[in-house]
Amino acid sequence: MKLGIVPVTPFEQNCSILVCQETGDAAVVDPGGDIDKILDGVKQLGGTVKKILLTHGHLDHCAAAKDLSEQLGVPIEGPQIEEQFWLDQLPEQTVRFGFGHAKAFAPTRWLEDGDHVQVGNVGLEVLHCPGHTPGHVVFFDKEDRLALVGDVLFAGSIGRTDFPRGNHADLINAIKTKLWPLGDDVQFVPGHGPMSTFGKERQTNPYVGD
Repeated sequence: MKLGIVPVTPFEQNCSILVCQETGDAAVVDPGGDIDKILDGVKQLGGTVKKILLTHGHLDHCAAAKDLSEQLGVPIEGPQIEEQFWLDQLPEQTVRFGFGHAKAFAPTRWLEDGDHVQVGNVGLEVLHCPGHTPGHVVFFDKEDRLALVGDVLFAGSIGRTDFPRGNHADLINAIKTKLWPLGDDVQFVPGHGPMSTFGKERQTNPYVGD
């Protein structure tokens, strides 16, 4: 699988583009804004977008999802259903933070822990990892040893839990019981900042290190 990362919005959110090398089918993960930049990234990777995947409902991760879905005629998969209250607030939140205007929406398919999503011939496992938000999910490509973790974990840090329905204990538990067992060799794309590995974070992360 080919991976592209396009920083979008004033929050420099990592929008990921996944392309199955066998089929050319692609998925856009967390399109928070800047649709033209995202589509340019897709063109550079040579993929055809078949779906949009969302880790959670914060505006910098999903504000452009509905428009992109309608523009390309593709479904939206994820996050978990507890994120509906965030998706319902998109019109208010996008205006408040200067993101223009985004419509409230529900995805084509809600995801649950243990579900799978397909990008061409690539299968992604879905892990429900609440704490930053209640319905946050992580996508894991077992074969390529790659995880897209949204705002659960960062290089040297973890997601904020001071938002409505955030829970610090839940976040720590999700990282240690859902992510660490996947393996120290797993590389991950966080919602912001540089990539890292679970092994490095277990050694050095002051919040969740061993």
